[in-house]
This record gives sequence, structure tokens and C-alpha cells, in this order.
Amino acid sequence: MPVNLTPRDVSSELEGCNSVLIASCPVCPPMCLAMQEEEPFIEFFKHGIKTPAFEDHIESIREALTERGVRTDVFSIHTPTPMMCLWTERQRARLLKRAKGFDAVLILACDSGTVSAKDALKDTDCQVIQALDMDGVINATTSIHFPLTVVMERHDEPGAAGRAM
Repeated sequence: MPVNLTPRDVSSELEGCNSVLIASCPVCPPMCLAMQEEEPFIEFFKHGIKTPAFEDHIESIREALTERGVRTDVFSIHTPTPMMCLWTERQRARLLKRAKGFDAVLILACDSGTVSAKDALKDTDCQVIQALDMDGVINATTSIHFPLTVVMERHDEPGAAGRAM
């Protein structure tokens, strides 16, 4: 049961930034965006393990920033437990190293992932901004369709259509 994350407008928080590193969690954000867009979570033979709805979201952020002359790059957490909210010291050091030279790090993760990033970057001047609102948990049924397509179907409480639980 992943946390429910919805994109939020952070353009005003990024005013004045000349460079932004986009740091993303590989679990809950892709699941949530795939369900919100009503697209498959994974289409292995088309996209590998990447989620097109999530990749499109990251690309739209990058395009908007690039149009304003902002340099961007992308960083993803890959840990033994592939959740951004459970960082190892090595992952924190890896983010710290990658964030050097950036004005801001835009976090595509839950509140816990954002706290981990802030902790990793606490001794820098790098601004840490959470770009997804965590507004509850979400329950879903996962199904696998031929050929290796993973689909997430959201299940809400009766009467809670479109809301997180």
C-alpha cells in the first residue's frame, strides 16, 4: 500500500534558481502517477522498468525549467530497499555529491524521502523542495498482463471516489 502523492506547483519556490537537481523515488511516485493517468505502471518490453507517466512528469518539469534557462539533471535512489524514504548512508553521500553545484534539489517523494534529502544536504546551501503532496495512503490491486505489463487499479473506500484513503 503506497502513500498517495499528487503533483504540486513549485514554480514560485524555484524562482531565482539557476540549476535544479530532480531527485526521485522509484516506488510510490511512479505508482501514483500511473494510476492518476490511468496508464500501466510497467510495460517491460516497451519501457523496461520505467513508468511512462512518471517519466513524462519528470520531463515536463525539466522542459519548464529549461525554458526559463535553468540547468537540470535527474537523480534516482536505488537502494537495497528501493524506497526513497529508507536511505542508506551511502545513498545520502551519493545525493550530497550529485547536488554539488545545484541551487536546489526538487524531491519527487513522500515526506520521509524529503526529510532524508534535507538531512543529507543540511550542511549545504542547496534548497530542498518537495514537489509532491503526500495526502494519505492508497490501496490498489496489481495485475500482470501479457507480455509483462503491470497495471495498478486503485481501490478507494465507498464514497471516497478520487480521494486518498
